[in-house]
Amino acid sequence: MAEADALDAFAVHAEYQVDDDANYQWRIARRPQGNVTPQDFGFHAEDIPDVGEGEVLLRTLYLGLAPVMRFYMQATARTGDAPLSIGDVIHGRGVAQIIKSRHPDWQEGQIVQGQIGWQTYKVSRMTAQEKFFAMPKNGLPAALGAGVLGMTGLSAFAGFFACGNPKEGDRMVLSGAAGGVGSMVSQLAANVAGCDVIGMAGGPEKCDFIREHGCSATIDYKSDDIGAMLDALRPEGIDLYFDNVGGETLEACLERLRMNARIVLCGSISEYTRDDPFKLSNYTRLRATDSIMRGFFVYNHLDRWDAVMDDLAGWIKDGKLKPVQDIAHGFQTMPRALANLYYGTNIGVQCCEVRGEPKEWI
Repeated sequence: MAEADALDAFAVHAEYQVDDDANYQWRIARRPQGNVTPQDFGFHAEDIPDVGEGEVLLRTLYLGLAPVMRFYMQATARTGDAPLSIGDVIHGRGVAQIIKSRHPDWQEGQIVQGQIGWQTYKVSRMTAQEKFFAMPKNGLPAALGAGVLGMTGLSAFAGFFACGNPKEGDRMVLSGAAGGVGSMVSQLAANVAGCDVIGMAGGPEKCDFIREHGCSATIDYKSDDIGAMLDALRPEGIDLYFDNVGGETLEACLERLRMNARIVLCGSISEYTRDDPFKLSNYTRLRATDSIMRGFFVYNHLDRWDAVMDDLAGWIKDGKLKPVQDIAHGFQTMPRALANLYYGTNIGVQCCEVRGEPKEWI
């Protein structure tokens, strides 16, 4: 099925309209096979839940989307949480406002971000497992908590700074440069760390975009020969490769490492829908160049949260980091917004506006 036809299949139907009279949810209807399809999602409405002692009622404002959500639906995501079953609400983080509270530590009117799931209301005990954080009133939109000032931002920061150990003047390559994490890493690398960034993206529009967001040159993986372009643009080799796609792209970069190079394994979206795992054939290049290849899991970096969010907010205000969020409008668009990630149609952080910015914020 052609990409456009596949996405057209996610057309929003009248029965998926939502309002404030119920709690609307997207649930797992079946396990995805390959890219997600409309049949993988089940739309459900139920009464808005009551609030018990020690609980709060959250009203969803924004929801973030990430490729890992397909793994939640497949029950293969390794996050420490119990696997999801058919009929469960799909996992996902977002931004919400507390509209009722019987919890001593949380006030009505607060804006928080955390594990809300794909639903328009949630009752929560605000447990550590749900990883809720209060959003500060710093003059920036609450929407940024669904991505740039959320787990996407922490992923970009932790992967680049804590794992990549960037140095000024690094000859860097970045795959997935137009995606949520990639569009942040390119700017952090160029505008904060002083690296020279070659970015990879799919299509002329995305290549134009990443040139405006930190990349000195681009490789269009849809039309260019990646190996030949790396040879032309990085004739002396690569100091730092930030990998969002895996597969043959990772293999090509491994062939072109400089001494003491660093590779950060953030994602491998090119491999997620393969029937057979990709077999990396040239990892011994790490030995030949005294290089390091390091993966990371964002939830292992939660102790950095406050400091990272302060740094990111400061760089946004200073103009060193321009937030880029690809916003789908309406809770009913969530399945297509997830499909966008796998068909590569999003630019920046993919998120969904459920209700928009809060009228009041304490």
